[in-house]
Amino acid sequence: MNLLLMAAAAFLALGARADEGMWTLDNLPVKQLEERYGFKPTADWVEHVRLASVRFNDGGSGGFVSPNGLVITNHHVALGQLQKVSTREKDFVKDGFYARDASEEMKCPDLELNVLQSIENVTERVVKAVDQAKPESVQNEQRKGEMSRIEKESTDKTGLRSDVVELYQGGEYWLYRYKKYTDIRLVMAPEQQTAFYGGDPDNFTYPRFDIDMAFFRVYENGKPVRPTHYFKWSSAGAKDGELTFVSGHPGKTDRLDTAAQLEFQRDESMPFMLRMYSGRVKALKAYAAKSPEQERRAKDRVFSFENAVKAFTGEIEGLRDAKLMAKKAEEEKDLRDRVAAVKALSEKYGGAWDRIAAATAQFKTRYKAVFARQRLAGTKLPELANTIVRCVAEVNKPNDKRYEEFRDSALESLNLRLFSPAPIFPDLEEAAFADALAFAQREVGPDDPWVKAALEGRTPEAEAAELIRGTKLADAQVRKALVQGGVKAVEASTDPLIVWARKLDPDYRELRKWFEDNIQPVEAFDGKKIAAARFAVYGKGAYPDATFTLRLSYGKVAGYESGTTRVPYKTTFFGLFARADSFDGRPPYNIMPRVLDARPKLDLSTPLDFVTTNDIVGGNSGSPVLNRDAEYVGLIFDGNIESLAGRYLYSEEQSRAVAVHSRGILEALRKIYGMQALADELTGPAAPR
Repeated sequence: MNLLLMAAAAFLALGARADEGMWTLDNLPVKQLEERYGFKPTADWVEHVRLASVRFNDGGSGGFVSPNGLVITNHHVALGQLQKVSTREKDFVKDGFYARDASEEMKCPDLELNVLQSIENVTERVVKAVDQAKPESVQNEQRKGEMSRIEKESTDKTGLRSDVVELYQGGEYWLYRYKKYTDIRLVMAPEQQTAFYGGDPDNFTYPRFDIDMAFFRVYENGKPVRPTHYFKWSSAGAKDGELTFVSGHPGKTDRLDTAAQLEFQRDESMPFMLRMYSGRVKALKAYAAKSPEQERRAKDRVFSFENAVKAFTGEIEGLRDAKLMAKKAEEEKDLRDRVAAVKALSEKYGGAWDRIAAATAQFKTRYKAVFARQRLAGTKLPELANTIVRCVAEVNKPNDKRYEEFRDSALESLNLRLFSPAPIFPDLEEAAFADALAFAQREVGPDDPWVKAALEGRTPEAEAAELIRGTKLADAQVRKALVQGGVKAVEASTDPLIVWARKLDPDYRELRKWFEDNIQPVEAFDGKKIAAARFAVYGKGAYPDATFTLRLSYGKVAGYESGTTRVPYKTTFFGLFARADSFDGRPPYNIMPRVLDARPKLDLSTPLDFVTTNDIVGGNSGSPVLNRDAEYVGLIFDGNIESLAGRYLYSEEQSRAVAVHSRGILEALRKIYGMQALADELTGPAAPR
């Protein structure tokens, strides 16, 4: 016991020396915060931050910033919605969107925002539902079935979106309940060139000069919501060395993965995904090059895949870093040695790492086939067809026997996307689908059963052309009629894409069952054992991997050393114009006319972007940066290149979160875009709407 207490104390002391962690709100690092920054969050402070924070369900974060339901996030989080409301005549991505009053605010076609209302530990209930005498495949079904029952009971009782979330690789299960909003209206977004200044070359770098912001307003029953909690705007903004918090929804980290799992990512799955995304960028750019209109149609997908390529490249480089992998191996060895030293722990948990390694080796033999069937990335119509075919079959089953994406608790959100009236462009779909089929053919092989059935002897280009040109699924009403008609309507459909999806569905289900019977149970149950071992040895002084749930990170505003030079904590409008001048205004370093015209009016010394030591990852885009008074001082929009390895390991020395400064946002609203009313709403009592 003394050894265990000493280990826990050493672990906590180590954590107190670094601004590391994406912490769940039930387990905030209060001791570290007090020791490092002299700050102790109160229960009221935490509740305020929780209820003012917003999750964008299609990926990203945001926050309420006025009592009139105004929400701020990044332009690149809003990009999908901007694309969906744009037309050939009005390109809001290129030119920006500016609602001068409530009558001009534009409703988004399929955006869902979530605000976390409560969390509840349901670990005991999930664990009790699993009969350990049964085969692991049956235990896995019992585990997932109980999760679905908890979600349904909660949704039926509260009317809130209810998600059971697995934390600590299966060590704990928590029920997250969200207030869900679907009447979301666009208020303001600048031109993409201003928001994403420097384009892909500057992406994941710093210094940056981006005004990566967008504003929405949340409505309910036809009126703006009146949130009790919203972040008050700081006109002063973040200062060098100041304590900062980031409240957001990081998507995925793998810091608790075993060495075997990390090696699989490094050598197999991550290079596979990088090849897929790189090919999709090439195909979409070839499509976009055909005309200005096709460039407009493909813009959001090109951005998304270019962003993914750069992110995956950085993450793979992190996994190929000998020091990082040695650190992960050292962490795993330390835990395994401590478990082996205590007989009771060794008997309960000692074999978990080897079983996960064996399952990972087994998955390696079929992972390409699994991914090819599950990820037609960059397509809409084929994915819609697959979803419709699976949905009508799954909803006929008892709720606890369905795939999790078709549980009752998920159907409302699913239908919002499935029946979206947003435009779908068949020629773009054809290009993306042909590349997806060609990729599967190359990677999995022409003799794979799914590939053979998907192509039927035709080339990927010919198959994509025939299916996309013949389908009617671009019409939301057609999709709705099929889903409402159920299995009978889908089985009777002669739509070529539905026929295609029907034909491939048995193969998809077989491979998914193989994964859920053989790989998933080991990851869940042996992952749970490793989590229990970690708790026993170190205590609960650690944070779980990111799961797109609300997390709080702490840090400070700070520059850093890069090579032999110093990188400043902030950039200014001076720097924006200097960077453009250094490149003679050539794209992607050209400045939009609206910004050039405003130059004489701007205070060029105003901070534009800044960096902090806050621990973030993808999904944190749009997160509020707060000071100790929970005032809004900045808007997270990126990390520097050194932060990309943060999926696996945090480093305070050079890893930085990159944010737009609250003063820079006000300067831009008032002097570039002339949106005085919006700026006034941020900084003072908002006028009734």
